[in-house]
Amino acid sequence: MLLLLLIAVLTAVAAFLLFKFATVVDGDLTLVSRGPPRRDRVDGKVVWITGASRGIGEVLAMQFANLGAKLILSARTKDELERVKKNILSKNPDSRVEVLPMDLSAGEESLKEVVHVAESFFSNAGVDYMIHNAAFERPKRGALEESEEGLKATLNVNVFGTITLTRLLAPYMLDRGTGHFVVMSSAAGKVPAPGQAIYSASKHALNGYFASLRSEKREKRVSVERCVELTIIAATHGLKEAWISYQVGAKRLDAAAKKGNTYSWNLIFGSKKSA
Repeated sequence: MLLLLLIAVLTAVAAFLLFKFATVVDGDLTLVSRGPPRRDRVDGKVVWITGASRGIGEVLAMQFANLGAKLILSARTKDELERVKKNILSKNPDSRVEVLPMDLSAGEESLKEVVHVAESFFSNAGVDYMIHNAAFERPKRGALEESEEGLKATLNVNVFGTITLTRLLAPYMLDRGTGHFVVMSSAAGKVPAPGQAIYSASKHALNGYFASLRSEKREKRVSVERCVELTIIAATHGLKEAWISYQVGAKRLDAAAKKGNTYSWNLIFGSKKSA
């Protein structure tokens, strides 16, 4: 009887842990098992981040700076990029940070010039990691309710701009024989997303394009990783695809911004609420 009770308790505990992992833990097993980011993979490397003026892009910039990367920060608003740069330098005075304003929807000629400038930074070092973080997301609307203007605005940034930037930058990486494209995807690019049909379509397009690119260039030492929210662990460990839950992902981003423990037990299992 005692043995049966013990088995029942252990089964209940295992089921609880499995439930918490499936619903709350912030990454898939492969990602979670890798541990913290590898500094040796990015220290001294040039990391270019789009959508770096706020949110996930801003926090990623700070974390890459903490790992010793040289940063190129891009978004449409120069003032916001300068704010992010100032914040990084206040906490990492030795960091090397360049601001490169850019509009992904501006067209190929404009993006060609931007890529040329990015490649020339840091004594023509070239871009080692391209973090495609920028995205255009409109308020939720039904699949048949979106306007042509909204359709173009979303696809011009999320698909055409991102793919064009990749096409223009990839030849430089291929010439050097190394490089990494890290793409911030979304669960909306895998499963239906009611109210976000156009955004979902844009992410499906990116997933298809970059999966094909990865397959074509796998022998050229130019890698493609498709991740969501927390990118650095996946990028520095060379994971080809990683998925992070929004429940804990946001908490980890906040903890990282405050230089707290991003591997805290409480991030996964929660903390007791005060009465």
